Amino acid sequence: MPDPTTPTMYLAMIEPGSYLDFANPVPFSDRESIIEKGLLNSDGRISGRAQSAVRPISSLDFKRIVDLGLAENDASLPRIDLAESSLSLQDVGTPFAYEQDRDRVNYLGSRILRDRVFRRVVLRAYDQRCAVTGLRLINGGGRAEVEAAHIRPVEANGPDIVSNGLALSGTAHWMFDRGLISVTENLQILISRQANDIESVRSIINKSGCLLTPDRVPDRPHPHFLQWHRENRFKA
Repeated sequence: MPDPTTPTMYLAMIEPGSYLDFANPVPFSDRESIIEKGLLNSDGRISGRAQSAVRPISSLDFKRIVDLGLAENDASLPRIDLAESSLSLQDVGTPFAYEQDRDRVNYLGSRILRDRVFRRVVLRAYDQRCAVTGLRLINGGGRAEVEAAHIRPVEANGPDIVSNGLALSGTAHWMFDRGLISVTENLQILISRQANDIESVRSIINKSGCLLTPDRVPDRPHPHFLQWHRENRFKA
């Protein structure tokens, strides 16, 4: 759409819920060459197309960037081995067939893939520490004993972005999903009057009584999602 503030310039709009963070930052270049080979001229020099904010990308370049961005190289995740759970990860390990546009959509739209990427970016933002209890526990296998929770769940059109996520221990995650705890706009942790043992719930909350959040402001819980949780999940 045309940029209302700058004539002759345009804005690219992202459909809500379609955005997916890469688990790994993808650099412009590595030790061998630039990642997006399509930007190279026949003489190996970078072409003027590199200055374009929006440009076509080849299937090979797309595959190369996606493979780097979603590569599994974090030994601390997941907390449990999902390969042994009821969810099969076979489709994640299947070689990416990039010849057709539909394959791209199916690959990046896989719920299992999106859950794994969401888990990695959320736990990294929270330094693998539970936002409610403040505990940072790593098990014997080097895996973080916290889970990535959606504030506004996927089934309620919640996006897979860090600001819609919290790193929570298993108990805190269970209480949060069932509305026994929630968070105010100023990050104070609320306890439902319907909790059968309020004092025990209060005892596991970190001493500040507030949610522990990432250092980076864009990674912190968005007030919009927190409001949704209070209005739709919290049992006041």
